[in-house]
Amino acid sequence: MMQKNRSIGQSVARVDAYAKVTGREKFPGDLEMPGMLHMKILFAERPHARIARLDSSRAEKYPGVVAVFTAKDVPVNEYGLQQSDQPVLCGEVVRFVGDQIALVVAETERAAAEARELIYVEFEDLPIVTDPVAAMQPDAPLIHPERDGNNICVHYKIRKGNIEQGFAQADVIVESEYHTPFQEHAYLQPEAGLAYIDQEGRVTVQAAGQWTHADRKQIAHALAMSEEQVRVIYPAIGGAFGGREDLSVQIVLAFAAWKLRRPVKIIWSRRESIIGHGKRHPMTLRAKWGATRAGKLVAAEMEIVADAGAYMYTTNKVLGNTTIVCTGPYSIPNVKVDTFGVYTNNPPTCAFRGFGAPQGIFLAEMQMNKLADAVGMDPVEFRLQNALHERDTLDVGTPPPGPVSIAKVIQAAAEKFAWGKARTPNDELSHLRRGIGFAAGFKNVGFSFGYQENSWARIELYGEQEIERAVLFQAGADVGQGAHTVFVQMAAEALGVPMEMITLVTSDTATMESAGSSSASRMTFMAGNAIRGAAHVAIEKWRAEERPAIGEYKYLAPPTTPFDKETGYSMPNFAYSYAAQAVEVEVDIETGFVRVQRVVAANDVGHAINPKLIQGQIEGAVAMAQGYALQEDFQMRDGLVLTDQLSNYLIPTALDVADVVESVIIEVPDSRGPWGARGLGELPFLPTAPAIIAAIHDATGVWMNTLPATPERIVAALRPE
Repeated sequence: MMQKNRSIGQSVARVDAYAKVTGREKFPGDLEMPGMLHMKILFAERPHARIARLDSSRAEKYPGVVAVFTAKDVPVNEYGLQQSDQPVLCGEVVRFVGDQIALVVAETERAAAEARELIYVEFEDLPIVTDPVAAMQPDAPLIHPERDGNNICVHYKIRKGNIEQGFAQADVIVESEYHTPFQEHAYLQPEAGLAYIDQEGRVTVQAAGQWTHADRKQIAHALAMSEEQVRVIYPAIGGAFGGREDLSVQIVLAFAAWKLRRPVKIIWSRRESIIGHGKRHPMTLRAKWGATRAGKLVAAEMEIVADAGAYMYTTNKVLGNTTIVCTGPYSIPNVKVDTFGVYTNNPPTCAFRGFGAPQGIFLAEMQMNKLADAVGMDPVEFRLQNALHERDTLDVGTPPPGPVSIAKVIQAAAEKFAWGKARTPNDELSHLRRGIGFAAGFKNVGFSFGYQENSWARIELYGEQEIERAVLFQAGADVGQGAHTVFVQMAAEALGVPMEMITLVTSDTATMESAGSSSASRMTFMAGNAIRGAAHVAIEKWRAEERPAIGEYKYLAPPTTPFDKETGYSMPNFAYSYAAQAVEVEVDIETGFVRVQRVVAANDVGHAINPKLIQGQIEGAVAMAQGYALQEDFQMRDGLVLTDQLSNYLIPTALDVADVVESVIIEVPDSRGPWGARGLGELPFLPTAPAIIAAIHDATGVWMNTLPATPERIVAALRPE
């Protein structure tokens, strides 16, 4: 009845390629409707202050203004993905520069912008705390006084083995302190959207996000509505990287459209985007690791302090990941970790590609390279000697869910790079020095710590004797990574029909159930299992001669467990992916400029659904991580953002990225993944920064413990006063 058509494993063209390259695809900023109004938001522009007086009367009278809304107008003035600790509009206190105070809605964008300038706000400045270590002190100003009398919002512990006995066994101990920075998501499409009342009377929001149903839930809560009264639709999304997990314009758009019964549109400027949405968590990471002379790890002790910024966002989940991965993909019998998330008056920190793992992996891989140097072992050999196997336990005291492929991945990267071969010596008369570096990493797939991971799909089959067309409903967001293409490939494979026969309907809460977030490297794994399950149900009904044959399926991932509060003991994740990278750099010791010449990136994807998309993800992740390692220097002073434009917050261009990125795709199938596939999106980011820093050390002899390793910092390290 059904012919077998191989779809997975093929580098098919993206299903959205033609519409995007021709400009036909509609992004949120492109949307328009008849009678549409325009919104502008008044931001706090102060890191910590009490609102003593707010007068919007002049703005309300400005020509073209339809309404000005403030905190008193919002039905339930709170929201948050993990905790509802952030006001929709601030009416009493602002806690960071991007807090929103008032909305101006007008007939034209210009009128809204000009009227916004007429709103008078009298502030009483409050004490500012921007250093999370200082914010932990008993006398620090409180960001949320209603809490337990301190600014610590998260504290996780790991207590595995006996740390004192572990260090007693160590012949070599390396102690270091590392500093990782804020990072701006810098997605091409700034925050934008359109809200209106649809034909069913639902408040409808079209804006970019990462989880339609989570967005709907928060909007409905703030508007005191049932979720069925709210509809969320995703147009094309111009990048996310985690930065769209937390809401920005969605609630205020929905609120204004609901109040005015007219469509309302907003587009943030780049500056508004930079000050208004979350950043990667900066962290101070203190580490003490011990090993024997034979190169066996015996103990690791860490204290990690992360800047949560003004609100929780996903700090509690991000730091869970940091805590798990800060020992790297290695077997260490004795571990002690204390991880803290701390409120400050900086912008909130949130999900960003890697979700806490880049910081933890940076610590682990720096320690591994330093210990390898201290015991006189090759860094690849040292890693292989300590690599996790399925019989070992993670720092949380339980074995990693299999398969555990880190040793295979390390070997693949080293072999492709020809790591063991002699290198051309540096010309000591030249100011250019070459060096090589190695790092590895691992990352969970899917949500963790006891959340019951799930994803839904529906497939409808149409035709008489043979299937003539199939319609796939799946809400997973394509944030630029190609998820929708992979959905269609997997549906075609599961049904045994050509891809051209599949129509995809996606990202609309009115017509489908939840797929979960496009985050945690989960979408291929979770949506794939849901699609495969829906296809099976639909095929069975087709064989029973139902027309149309409709199959729905909700995939439930294997269970996980939260940290034990005192020991960290847990089964926090149901799957992990593994990566390793070798890099070659050239350092100008006069200017401190680093040129990344070659990156070999090996990643275990389980099974490659679309190899070209995987290659694109690897190359993009390496470029982004190179910016994190060397270039992206987000600057703040007293809670104010100094690098608030792309002209002063510099991200890598085509002229900055590595000369060569070689992708090594490893396929060790995971029996629980769809066709053996695992997640990939975040994985290639993780080893890049520590590998680059190791290569800089190989070239110059100095360790750069603070990111980014800018030319100024490298020169200062080479010429200490």
